[in-house]
Amino acid sequence: MNMKRTSRPTTLEELDTLFAKVFSKECREHGLAFQPNPTDIIITPFAKCGTTWLQQIAHGLRTRGNMDFEEISNVTPWIEVALDLGIDLDASQVAEPRVFKSHLSWRDVPKGGRYIVAFRAPSDAFISLYRFFEDFFFEPGKIDLDTLFRWRNPPAEMGERGYWHHLASWWEQRNNPDVLILCYEDMRADLPETVRRIASFMDIALDDELFARVVRQASRQFMLEHKDQFGEAPFRRLMSQRMGLPFDGNAYKVTSGVREDPKYKLTAAHEQELDNIWQAQIASRFGLESYEDLRHEIRAQ
Repeated sequence: MNMKRTSRPTTLEELDTLFAKVFSKECREHGLAFQPNPTDIIITPFAKCGTTWLQQIAHGLRTRGNMDFEEISNVTPWIEVALDLGIDLDASQVAEPRVFKSHLSWRDVPKGGRYIVAFRAPSDAFISLYRFFEDFFFEPGKIDLDTLFRWRNPPAEMGERGYWHHLASWWEQRNNPDVLILCYEDMRADLPETVRRIASFMDIALDDELFARVVRQASRQFMLEHKDQFGEAPFRRLMSQRMGLPFDGNAYKVTSGVREDPKYKLTAAHEQELDNIWQAQIASRFGLESYEDLRHEIRAQ
C-alpha cells in the first residue's frame, strides 16, 4: 500500500515505520525457501561491505565483462526481495555459474550453494550505511549520524540480523571450503589479487584478457563512470511504488570516497562504543581483539 508520502522520513519514528514495511514477510520467506544449485554463487556481505563490488567482479568473470544490464541486481538477483521484484530465482541466468546477492547471515542464507562474504571495519560500514540512507530513506539533514548510530547499534541487544551477528556467523564458517571470506580493505589494497581469488573460487580460468578486463571494470573509476548501473533502480522503483518514496533519491552504491564533512565522522565516544561491542560480541567468542586481528587471520589463510 502506498503511504501517500510527499517526502522521505524526517524522524527516527517515521524511519522505523518505513522499515517495518520495506521487506514483506511473504517476500522474505520466499527468499529463505530458495534452494540453490551446488554451483550457484551467493554474494552475501552485510550491507555496505562490498556487495555491489563483488557482484560486478563475479558477473564480469562469468561473462567476460559483459555490461549489458540496466542495474547489476537485474543479472545477479537479490534473494530477499526477488518475489516483490517479480524475479524467478529458479530461472536460468545470462551465464554460468548463477550469481545471487544477499545480506543474510549463515544461519538464514539458503544452503546448498557456494558463498562469498566480505567483512568491513564496523566504523566504516556504519558511515557508509548512513551516507546511503541519507537522501534515499530519509531527508538529508533531518536525522543526524549519532541518532542513526543509536538506532543501528543499540548497546543492549545486537539482534540476529545485525552486523555483529552476521560477522560472527560467517567467521564460524571460515574453514568451510564452500565459503570465501574477504575483507573490504584488502580488496581495495590489492584488487588484482582479489579478482584472482574470486576466479579461483568460482572455478573460472583466467586468461590475460579476461583478467585485465575484470580488474579494469571493477575499478572505482570505471564503476563511477557507470554509476547508473549500480544504483538500485529496481529496488528504488519498488520503494517508490510501495512507500511513496521519491524515486530521484541518491542510491548510488559507488562513491568517490570519504567525505571530509564532520557530519560523516564518528566521535571518540562512538569508536569506543563500537570497540566495547566488538569485545563483547567478537573478542569474547573468538579471541580476536580487534578488526585488524580478523584481517590478519583472513590474510594468513
